[in-house]
Amino acid sequence: MPVAAMVLDLRIPHAQSLKDRRQVVRSLKEKLAHGFNISVAEMDETLTWQSATIGIAAISGSRDYLAGLMVQVEDAAVRIAAGLGAEIAVSWDYLEIAGDP
Repeated sequence: MPVAAMVLDLRIPHAQSLKDRRQVVRSLKEKLAHGFNISVAEMDETLTWQSATIGIAAISGSRDYLAGLMVQVEDAAVRIAAGLGAEIAVSWDYLEIAGDP
């Protein structure tokens, strides 16, 4: 079954506290999860207030659907992050077939 995964590295230059960072990360996670029905989680420990890593995963019966979904998710993530005063520094995605009969 096709599985899509994406990692977004965020830069949050305006964050002056852990609260500022959490607000941006929480908002981005919620908007993506509810808008696309995908799994979204913060992947790293809080090492600096100005950065975060977000992991995204989706599963479907169609590899083509997942490829299109990941493009839409990345576009939305860039747009949402910009609205929150953050930038996506690096992002990548890959598709994998797990348990293909």
